[in-house]
Amino acid sequence: MAADLVRLTGADLAEKLRSGEVSSAEATQAHLDRIAAVDGDVHAFLHVSDHALDVARDIDQRRAAGEELPELAGVPLAVKDVLVTTDMPSTSGSRILEGYMSPYDATVVKRSREAGLVPLGKTNMDEFAMGSSTEHSAYGPTRNPWDLDRIPGGSGGGSAAAVAAFEAPLALGSDTGGSIRQPAHVTGTVGVKPTYGAVSRYGAIALASSLDQIGPVTRTVLDAGLLHDVIGGHDPHDATSLTDAWPSFAAAARAGAAGEGIRGLRVGVVRDLPDAAFQPGVAEAFRASLALLEAQGAEIVEVQAPHFEYAVAAYYLILPAEASSNLAKFDSVRFGLRVDGAGGTVEDVMSATRDAGFGPEVKRRIILGTYALSAGYYDAYYGSAQKVRTLIQRDFDEAFAAVDVIATPTAPTTAFRLGEKIDDPLAMYANDLTTIPANLAGIPGISIPAGLASDDNLPTGIQFLAPARQDARLYQVGGALEAMLVDSWGGPLLDKAPALGGEAR
Repeated sequence: MAADLVRLTGADLAEKLRSGEVSSAEATQAHLDRIAAVDGDVHAFLHVSDHALDVARDIDQRRAAGEELPELAGVPLAVKDVLVTTDMPSTSGSRILEGYMSPYDATVVKRSREAGLVPLGKTNMDEFAMGSSTEHSAYGPTRNPWDLDRIPGGSGGGSAAAVAAFEAPLALGSDTGGSIRQPAHVTGTVGVKPTYGAVSRYGAIALASSLDQIGPVTRTVLDAGLLHDVIGGHDPHDATSLTDAWPSFAAAARAGAAGEGIRGLRVGVVRDLPDAAFQPGVAEAFRASLALLEAQGAEIVEVQAPHFEYAVAAYYLILPAEASSNLAKFDSVRFGLRVDGAGGTVEDVMSATRDAGFGPEVKRRIILGTYALSAGYYDAYYGSAQKVRTLIQRDFDEAFAAVDVIATPTAPTTAFRLGEKIDDPLAMYANDLTTIPANLAGIPGISIPAGLASDDNLPTGIQFLAPARQDARLYQVGGALEAMLVDSWGGPLLDKAPALGGEAR
C-alpha cells in the first residue's frame, strides 16, 4: 500500500484523500518511509520535518469533522531550502546560514500551509541557488534518481530529485536562470517558471531580485497547475508582485489534456539556436515532440531571436552584480555564522565569516559582481548587459507577434556525471543556454518530459515559453503534449526509470 501511495500523482492522491480511501497521515508516513529508504543515496533533503505527521493528522481530523478543505489538502510537499520556514532550518545550501531558523514563513509556504499541504522537509540546492548541478551545496551533492552517478540539475536539484524518486509528489522550487526547468529536464519531471511577479518572492532568500521566481516542481502538468493555483496571486509584501487576476492553471492543464487549443496553435522554433549546441538525442526528442503537435493541427513556425546568443554572457553579469548586493547582508553581525577575525575589528570578523561561510562558486560570483558594479566599469559591464537584456525582450516581442508559444529543448544535454564540469564554470554556465532568456525577459516557461535521449537513454525535456501573463497557455500546451507522449510511451516516463539504490520500484 505504501509503495502504491508514493507513486500517485498529487491530483490522484488528493482524490483518494477526499473520498476517504486514504488518510493524510497514511500518505505522509508512506513518503517519510520512502525518504528514509532512498534518500541516503539521493540526498534530496537537507532536513526532514518533525511535524509532518502532526500536520497530516490535523488535516484528517478537520476532514472527518466535515470541514470543506482545499483540493490539495493533506498532500505532502517538499520545499526548496531557499524558502524560509518557521519550523525547519533555512540555509539556502550555505554554511553561513547553517541552523538558521526564520521568524516567518515565505508567502508561498504560508499559502501552501493554508491550503492544507503537508511540508515534508527542505530540499538540497546549490549554495544560494548558484549552480546547474547541485554540486555547489555546502552539504554535499544531490544525485539523479535515474543514475546516481549523475547530476540532478541545479540549482533546484533537490526538489526535482525528491519528486523523481517518489519521495514527494509535489515540490516548490526557484528559478533565476533555469533552476526549476533544467532539473526537470534531466530528471524526467515537470517544472514551471511563472511570469515574473506572478508568484510572491517574499521569504525567498534573494539571489538576483530582477530574475528570481518561485514555481512548482511535479510529475505531471496538472499537478503543477494545481500547485501554481495555490501559491500564485498578489502579495502586498512583495513590491514586484503583480495585481492581475489569474485563471485556473489546473483548468488549463485539464483542457489541454482533453485536446483543446492545439489545432491552429502556432509554435515558434528559434532559428538562431545552432543544432551543434544540442546533444543529438536531445534534439531528436525535441523534433519528435514537435511532430506530435503538428500531427494534431499545430503549426510549426520558424522565428528569429538574434540576441539569444548573448543571453548567457549578459546574465552572468547581471546575476553576479545583483547577488553581490543581495549577499552583502551576510556580514556576521545581524544573523547567521560568526567567525572571530584575527584583528578583532568588525571588518576582520566580517572577512573571516564570509571566507569560512561562503563556498567557492559564491565567492566567484560575488567578486565578479562587485567588479561589474565598481566605479569605472559599471557602464561597460552591468550597463551593457542590461542593454542586451532589452534587446532580448524585443526579440521575444517580435517573435510572439507571429506565434502563440516558443519551443526549445530545455537544456543542451542530458544529465552529465558528477564532477564532470565542476572545475569548468563556463561549461557549467552553458547548461542555461535556452532557459536564461525567459528570466531576462520576465516571461513564463514550462519544461515537460520529452522522452529518453536515444544516445544515452536518459530523460530529456521540451520547454515552452509564452508572453508575460500567459502562463495558462503553457499549461494547456504542456497538458496536451504530455497526454500524447504518455500515450505513446504506454505510461509515465518515470515508470521507465531504473531501480533506485537496488530497490525495485
